[in-house]
Amino acid sequence: MSEKLKIKISIADRVYPLTVDISQEEGLRSASKKIDAMIKQFEQNYEVRDKQDVLAMCALQFASQVEQKQIDKSTIEETTMLKLGKLNELLGEYLDK
Repeated sequence: MSEKLKIKISIADRVYPLTVDISQEEGLRSASKKIDAMIKQFEQNYEVRDKQDVLAMCALQFASQVEQKQIDKSTIEETTMLKLGKLNELLGEYLDK
């Protein structure tokens, strides 16, 4: 069983106490900093009424990045499979000679 660590993460000027695996601490702190940086960017670039709107936009931004990476990965895998299929065909033709 992995050791648990009690940490406090600050997002949008609110503190959230969490109990996490030690291996997760760095990732959570990094994500927290990225969220706060994105919040500041949205607040500077757009007229924002409240933090809820900014947090919703941050969530949308992060979710769209994850989805785009999945789409890109799927496209790369498909392209790779096609290329491997062609290579297999060429090798088969060569070995048949």
